[in-house]
Amino acid sequence: MAERITFGVESGSGAGTVSVEYERLGSGAPLLLLHGIGHHWQAWQPVLEILAGEREVVAVDLPGFGASSPLPDGFAYDLPTVGPVLGALCAALDLDRPHVAGNSLGGLLALELGRRGLARSVTALSPAGFWTEAERRYAFGTLLAMRRGAEALPLATIEWLSRSAAGRAALTSTIYARPGRRPPEAVVAETLALRRAAGFAQTLAAGRGVAFAGELPGLPVTVAWGTRDRLLLRRQGPRAKRALPEARLVRLPGCGHVPMNDDPALVARVILDASR
Repeated sequence: MAERITFGVESGSGAGTVSVEYERLGSGAPLLLLHGIGHHWQAWQPVLEILAGEREVVAVDLPGFGASSPLPDGFAYDLPTVGPVLGALCAALDLDRPHVAGNSLGGLLALELGRRGLARSVTALSPAGFWTEAERRYAFGTLLAMRRGAEALPLATIEWLSRSAAGRAALTSTIYARPGRRPPEAVVAETLALRRAAGFAQTLAAGRGVAFAGELPGLPVTVAWGTRDRLLLRRQGPRAKRALPEARLVRLPGCGHVPMNDDPALVARVILDASR
């Protein structure tokens, strides 16, 4: 059952508190899981039990997403702010330099935690921040369209669509290569999470100028990309490798932007191998 923790945070704008919802299970070396924009920790459910067989897994709702509170007033949803907030979360949860795996926005944040020396290893699944300007505009336009669709559809329509494979594809095929595999209740929950995400607009605005740049010397880094990623196109994988020459680049055949649903066994193995 998910838990909740409240802790203090600081930025150039002042101080405040954040309440974060998280799921914690398993034993072993700590592994922090970070989801993408508009999603919630349940994005990791397909791989949680596999990972928890070898790691102490902590999957969190990022501030402003899922059931977590937004950042305090005046706090930006940018890397210089959210990175230290996640560092404060790790301290509050007694996670001493955990392995970190993230997807999309979470992948970018995982790399940022690695750059700050707050991670033992980093696994980034289709991370944001390695796009061209045209690719960024395409991705952000697609995300905005998904958000508007989630806001416009009545709950009854979302529930009706989720009952069929075709309906689940209509709702989630942008992020899943195999949307029919996603359980109906999960599709409803993540569509509502996208609708209600308080940090969505500010996170998207903060991402307009983002291009990951930084060194992660001596840190094991794995970048993995789905071959059927329709949001952050797979050609961004080699670009990430050029930016992070010491990183291992892994291909995820048949996987979409959120690959945990498409091939749980493969994704779990990549994360476990990367966090030895």
